[in-house]
Amino acid sequence: MTLISRYLLRSFGRVFGLALAAFIGLYLLVDFFERVDNFIEHGAAAHHYLRYFTLKIPFIALQVAPLACLLGVFMTLGGLSRNSELTAMHGAGISLWRITRPLLLTGLLVSLLALAAAEYLVPVCVKRANLIYNSEVRGDPSVIIQRSRIWLRDGRRIINIRLVEADASELRGLTLLDLDQDFKLAGRKDVPRAIFVDNTWKTDFLVERRFDDQGLTASRLYYDRSVDFHLTPEDFRLPGGRRNDDLGYRELRRLATRLRAEGYDPVRFEVDMHARLATPLASLVMAFLGIPFALRKGRSSGLALGVAMSVMIGVAYFIVQAIALAFGYAAALPPILAAWFANLLFLLFACWLFLGSES
Repeated sequence: MTLISRYLLRSFGRVFGLALAAFIGLYLLVDFFERVDNFIEHGAAAHHYLRYFTLKIPFIALQVAPLACLLGVFMTLGGLSRNSELTAMHGAGISLWRITRPLLLTGLLVSLLALAAAEYLVPVCVKRANLIYNSEVRGDPSVIIQRSRIWLRDGRRIINIRLVEADASELRGLTLLDLDQDFKLAGRKDVPRAIFVDNTWKTDFLVERRFDDQGLTASRLYYDRSVDFHLTPEDFRLPGGRRNDDLGYRELRRLATRLRAEGYDPVRFEVDMHARLATPLASLVMAFLGIPFALRKGRSSGLALGVAMSVMIGVAYFIVQAIALAFGYAAALPPILAAWFANLLFLLFACWLFLGSES
């Protein structure tokens, strides 16, 4: 590694570390004020606060790492420009590619680390944080935080749910098994699809079967019925887990493949599956985007401008990403395009800025 590369990486690392810590701190502060009422309402102990928010740090770091990369590149190159070091390097025959290569390689390294964390670390931490919030703080059954193949017991009734779409207020493959006082099967209701409307689960049709000691005695098909089921979509919804944040790429791929094979629509899981690859690579995209911005601003690239620009670009990125994912969930865009749309758009924007920048 050359002296110039070490100098650039030292400057980038200092800004990146400070920015990452600051963004994580702000995110935690906002999340704390959103959650604190719930913790107080359920009488949570201090260690519940500490463990819950500590476990949220990997997920938060994954979200704000692109902003930290953008600010690190912008401030590093901006500092070179303000001190005329960039001009001196050009005068010595050092190309822009040679100057920015260490920063782009570092952005790639951050993306790869984020990709590994998204697959192995973040799902574990999110699952544990959700377990603390749901089970230890709220006192809900830990089984509720699952999404598929859920088994519940309600008195003398056994309930099986094949798939939960909490955000869509929808259950698929609902089976209700009624037991008699001797815990023998007395009845069964099969509901292909139930939607939560007006505080009740409604279905287009259900099949009801009754049993006695000799076996099946009656089977009826009912249309436009309400399902006697006391749980609500909120009981299945994870805090902060609207995008299956507790599942990694491989888990999402297996779940999507199994659901499609069984005749269910796996589009939401396919969108999130592709997003597991696209989101970590945003750090590389933001590092690339920071270069033309720094070159355009030149000597005026101060700390305040860098922070403001990073926050604005980051907000714009997350808005575009959220809109694209929403279109993907609604099947208006193919899952892979919905997941990668924000990265592609901002990469093209960076290329356009490069074309207008002086090298």
